[in-house]
Amino acid sequence: MCLPVEDGSGSIAVQVVIEQEAEGLPLPAYATAGSAGMDLMAALPPNSPLLIAPGQRALISTGLRISLPEGFEAQIRPRSGLAARYGIMLPNAPGTIDSDYRGTIQVLLLNAGSEPVTFQRGDRIAQLVIAPVVRGAWQVSISLPATQRDAGGFGSTGVAVRSPLP
Repeated sequence: MCLPVEDGSGSIAVQVVIEQEAEGLPLPAYATAGSAGMDLMAALPPNSPLLIAPGQRALISTGLRISLPEGFEAQIRPRSGLAARYGIMLPNAPGTIDSDYRGTIQVLLLNAGSEPVTFQRGDRIAQLVIAPVVRGAWQVSISLPATQRDAGGFGSTGVAVRSPLP
């Protein structure tokens, strides 16, 4: 079991195993001091690019296995630049890595763009955000407290219609 780091940084210790396919790649890292997520890299074979055609999905390994402390999860999130430039999305975003999962972290990418996109070994493909988990405890009731919104959903608080992006 990993315990929070006691240096006041707000960091937690996360054990990581680097699989052979990821040897030589940098560990995930925060790009800036204010970054919430660490960039995950594609552990593709050298000189073996992966092309994802429009509408296709691909499961890409990071070659990393981790051990999170109990009470934490790792969220796999899309990279905004890949989404904006190429239409690359994570169809299950955010993906969740539970604290008891010990398999290799893989990222499911979807090309929602109009052109094929090629990925190379070491390309940044997603972000990993480590977050605390709060577990719910059900309390069965016959009614719920009223709110101003109450049962209104799907657009009940207003829908802003804007012109498409350039």
